[in-house]
Formats: sequence, C-alpha cells, structure tokens
Amino acid sequence: MASVLEIEDLHIRYKTKNGDARAVDGISFTLEAGEYLGLVGESGCGKSTIAKAIMGILPPNGRVAEGTIRFKGTNLVRLSQSEMRHTRWRDISLIPQSAMNGFDPVYTVKRQLDEAITAHTKMSVGERQARIEQLFSMVGLEAQRLDDYPHQFSGGMRQRAMIAMAMVLDPTLVVADEPTTGLDVIVQDQILQRIKEIHDRLGKTMLLITHDMAVVAENCDKIAVMYGGRIMEYGGEDVFRQAYHPYTLGLCNAFPDFDQRGRDLISIPGVPPSLLDPPKGCRFHERCPFATAYCARVEPPLLEVAPGHVAACHYADRAAEFRIQAQDPDTWRPAVAVA
Repeated sequence: MASVLEIEDLHIRYKTKNGDARAVDGISFTLEAGEYLGLVGESGCGKSTIAKAIMGILPPNGRVAEGTIRFKGTNLVRLSQSEMRHTRWRDISLIPQSAMNGFDPVYTVKRQLDEAITAHTKMSVGERQARIEQLFSMVGLEAQRLDDYPHQFSGGMRQRAMIAMAMVLDPTLVVADEPTTGLDVIVQDQILQRIKEIHDRLGKTMLLITHDMAVVAENCDKIAVMYGGRIMEYGGEDVFRQAYHPYTLGLCNAFPDFDQRGRDLISIPGVPPSLLDPPKGCRFHERCPFATAYCARVEPPLLEVAPGHVAACHYADRAAEFRIQAQDPDTWRPAVAVA
C-alpha cells in the first residue's frame, strides 16, 4: 500500500503569555491508503492540534516548530496558504467538532456545497446539482432539505450535512475531529456508522480523533494512544486487547465494557501534565502506579512489543503482570511511584 499521510517528528508550539506550550512534542505515524486510524487520548493531549496542522488551520499563536507532514510525498508544512487552499477539501477534508461553526449561517447548505464544487472543478450546474443530491442521499438526508439554512437542521442533520461537505470533492484523506461532540448517544452512533460506511464503501483513508475508547475500538483498524503531546502506544486492535502501556490500561479501565457488566470503572488519578513545562522522563510517570525513579529520569522510546505494535514503556516486558494489577482499583489509589 502507498502511504497517504506521513507525520515525522512533529513538534507544534502555542505561544502563550506564560511561554510556549509544547502541544505536540515529537509525534510520528503513517497512514496507508484505505486505513482508518483512531487517535485517542484525554482532552489537551494534542489530538485536535494535529488535525489543525494537517489542514493548515493552526491559530495565529500556533506553529509547526519541527518535523514534517507529508501528504502523498508533499510536505504540507512548506506549502503557502494559497497552495493549502488548493489542497484543502479537494485532497484533504475535515469533519469538525461543531457543524454549526463549520457552516456559514447566512447561506443555504446547498449553496455552500455548490461553492466548494465550483471553486475546485468545472462541473456544469446540472452535474453539481446531481452530485449534491447524491451526497445528501449518501448521508441520509432528503433532497428537499437542500435549500434550508444550517439553523433549520437538527444537530445530527447538520453533522450529516458536514459529512457531505467533507466528501463533496471526493478527497483522498478525511480527518474527523471529535465529529459527534454535543450529540446524544443515539445520533452519535448514527453519525459514526455513516462515517464507517463511507470508509468501507469508498475505501477512504481516514483519521478519527476522539477521547472515546469505545468509538475507536468499534470503528478503527489502527489505534494511536496520545498523552501529554506524545504517542504512548500504537498498533491494531491488540492495543486495547493486549495493552502494553499503563496509560492505555488506565483508559481501558475507565470505559464500560458490555462484555463485563457489573465491573466497576476505575479512573486514572491526577491530571495530565502542563505542556508549558512537561515532566522529564516518561510523560505519564506522575500518574502511573507502576512507575519507578528511572521512569522519572529517562524518557522511554517507542519500541516494538509485537508485530505492528509499539509502546513507550520501560517495563513493557512486564505488561502481562500490569494488566492483572491494573484491574484492581487499589492499584490506582493513589498512584505512588515504586522505588
């Protein structure tokens, strides 16, 4: 398979009054054609920052300090805003967190989809109309709603329309950044099913950003777990079934498992580190019940723990032992480093 997206040693900084926040601090991963990667982690770990950097829409105080973002071999970091506008939507599209913010409230939904097509293609009026109707049908919206304004749609309908917008130019890569935020659980499931259907039917390369472990486990074939601006673990379904990093174990314990009804959920104690001054060593060591003094001094590299599966833990060889201990709530209360 050909690589669609290659991110290598990516560092992104946000300038604040208290100094630079290291929002993304040395991230590397590759997306092959047709893959569906789920990027999961707590709020503030850098997930959405990666999406904004891929799309070239970092806020004014954000910048790529180091590293590359290659799309089909082209380093997006080096492109001008004009060149990114040519790439955005046509080659790479975004399904944002809030569809209401993604649409202009003074134009009909149809007009906004039509403008995207007109800006990048030479389709006739009839061809554009047919394309938009096809997209509405694909996402489960009725054609008679095309001339409605965004505020006339429910939250779920707006998000479906946003999916149609993301697909309007048949892009190679689709980035979905928390696409079900603010929707009820039933509508969330419907939206995620639509996105999965698009991936399966059209073979799109997709990046799903979320904090919901269950969503990633159900929909994605590759998983990257982020914490404190870094990737802690990366691989296929085994990332959840046979986790090697204590942070991944903690996340799994904090989400309900319908196969183990009655099991108490276990939260990870403490809070994520400040990215203005990240801790030395392993970013997770201050909250990790298995951490040692060595973890506080030396940063663990991402090493292969199984075929296609990497983790950044000094004690990955003790993962089987940690998996058992992590199921005991007392293990996590409190997270005290072991000497």
